[in-house]
Amino acid sequence: MALNLQSSTEAFQEKFKKSGELSAAGDQYIPGGYSRNSLTFGPHAIYVERGEGQYIHTVDGHKLLDFHNNFSCSILGHSHPKMREALLDSVSKGFSFGNPMAHEHRLAQILCERIASVDKVVFTCSASEACIAAVRYARAYTGKDKIAKFDGGYHGLGDEFTLSIHSAAEHFPGAPEFPRPVPLCGGIPIATQQNVVVLPQNDFASCKRILTQNAGQVACVMMELQTGAGGVITLQKEFVQSVRELTEELGMLLIIDETISLRSAFHGMQSLFDIKPDLTVMGKMIGGGLPLGAVGGAEKYLNMNSNGQVYHSGTHHGHPMATRAGIACMEVMDEKTYARMNAQAARLKDEINTYAKQKNLPIYFYGLGSHLGYEITDKPGRIYSSCREILTYSNHEAMQTFAFEMATRGIFPMYRGQIALSEPMTEADIDTFVRISKEVIEDIFAP
Repeated sequence: MALNLQSSTEAFQEKFKKSGELSAAGDQYIPGGYSRNSLTFGPHAIYVERGEGQYIHTVDGHKLLDFHNNFSCSILGHSHPKMREALLDSVSKGFSFGNPMAHEHRLAQILCERIASVDKVVFTCSASEACIAAVRYARAYTGKDKIAKFDGGYHGLGDEFTLSIHSAAEHFPGAPEFPRPVPLCGGIPIATQQNVVVLPQNDFASCKRILTQNAGQVACVMMELQTGAGGVITLQKEFVQSVRELTEELGMLLIIDETISLRSAFHGMQSLFDIKPDLTVMGKMIGGGLPLGAVGGAEKYLNMNSNGQVYHSGTHHGHPMATRAGIACMEVMDEKTYARMNAQAARLKDEINTYAKQKNLPIYFYGLGSHLGYEITDKPGRIYSSCREILTYSNHEAMQTFAFEMATRGIFPMYRGQIALSEPMTEADIDTFVRISKEVIEDIFAP
């Protein structure tokens, strides 16, 4: 008998009963029980007691193989020895000053040397802040106010970015070639919505029309080369290069948000597309799991900070512990490590997709690098080219069932159809993921 969402939800709640109780208890002091809406995994979050290597240990007494890794942030897994060494040394010297520490320079140097488009960087506490800062640089440089972003693109908590993100019908109204900004939630001013132009993914003709019509008002185009929160969609190389040329022609800055995609290539995903954006946003892995973001780019833009054209400052910007952790993480993530992790992800993707094709099953794994998307679709062989298509063709009930069952059977994926590998993972871990995925899919589509 095929699995159904109700039975899988009940099994999940039973296995993670203590997590459910903690969620309910925490609601007395924190709305919903925790401060990140995105942590909810179906009925509630799974609470963690500790992590080691590629595993998390839950408060319910279960050991899960972690393919979530804090929404791809913890690329070294948990409690990595290089991270512990860096943090313990940092703590012994003090960890909050009104003064800079020299090792901030070292992390900046690593980022500048790895990413061809980045001459200088400034740090923030998160990629959300970095996106806000990047837009400020763009507006200061161009003298224009509006920004353009893509359907399904997520760039943090800022009001202007909380528009047209997730795959829900009410957030993607109208025809794909005529998208319009729709807020994800309340609290987004009408004036802010009017200040944002929304673009369709992988449709250059429409992007050219929209950007040309708004050329005198748009300061920058915000782009994820491979989207995250809105669904994993990899943009087409020719499309990205055409947008890059168009922004230069129209006097707009191109901002590439590499918050997630930096983990996909040693020189950033932009190196795979053979483009140089004006500004690059970074986060997640650059802090090694601690809160850290950065804006990098050409010297002429970043120098607006030092010459007074742009104000950039925050109490914890370039925090000593976060930058020390970031150095440790980036040094571990050398070219050999990138190649190994990307090969593991490619094998996982190829083995499940080959199996699905042989069995004529409607599941598909996709994406570049060690952050992948997966979808249970309306029919075998469906391939997505936009976040809107995820909304249109995904089997959302089966997706929920799959996620609950994976967690119940010992693997923790992201709830929203994504997985992220970590450096400690072995070939045996990939085998385990593939095997359990096949078992769950067979159970979902059992007669």
